[in-house]
Amino acid sequence: MRYFIQLSYKGKHYHGWQLQPDAVSVQEKINEALSKIIGKSIATVAAGRTDTGVHASQMFVHVDVENFIDTEAYLYKFNAVLPEDIVIQNIRRVRHDAHTRFHATSRSYEYKIYLGRNPFLLDTTWQLYRQKLNVSKMNEAAQLLLTHTQFQCFSKSKTDVKTYDCDIKKATWLLEGKHLNFHITADRFLRNMVRAIVGTLVAVGKEKITLTDFKEILKSRDRSKAGTSAPAQGLSLTAVTYPETLFNV
Repeated sequence: MRYFIQLSYKGKHYHGWQLQPDAVSVQEKINEALSKIIGKSIATVAAGRTDTGVHASQMFVHVDVENFIDTEAYLYKFNAVLPEDIVIQNIRRVRHDAHTRFHATSRSYEYKIYLGRNPFLLDTTWQLYRQKLNVSKMNEAAQLLLTHTQFQCFSKSKTDVKTYDCDIKKATWLLEGKHLNFHITADRFLRNMVRAIVGTLVAVGKEKITLTDFKEILKSRDRSKAGTSAPAQGLSLTAVTYPETLFNV
């Protein structure tokens, strides 16, 4: 039987989602907890992977088990043995062929910037102070992402992918007081893509890059032409969506 497990985590103390040979990852902690409670080795398959220090308010993994499980009871049991910065939010049985990565129809990220200094937000925001950003120009540049499909210019170099095509459905900045948040949704993302986009859009906001420059970066397919990547701690995976038919069991 296959189950989808929805979880949240704070990435500060982990070397990303994916299992690492010499570093602690979120996947390692999840696999350990599930295996301990179920009583046999459990391997998870995730909707994607987050980099070192990146957070997730909604991530999905799927697991296969031999017998039916009481989802409410196991939700409590799993969380009882997980670290406090990783929480399982929900468990749902799915079709036997449902896949958290391949059946995801969209993924959404949020990047948080704080325009000032706040010690309580150090782990979850990029703090920019004594700097003025032209948010209107940043939003103009962000809208250009929706007219483009090839994003090699924002991809981590030497990454093993078959295509750099992504269909971005939403890209917008929202300013509320000192909180400046970027929301982006697409069918898929490349490694380091969102942080590279944010870093480049911030350069637009600082007026170091013009809208014409940004258009040329998009056309270039050259990561070295884009801006530096924004720090990891401001980024969170916020949503992964699936067809409801996967849950018809």
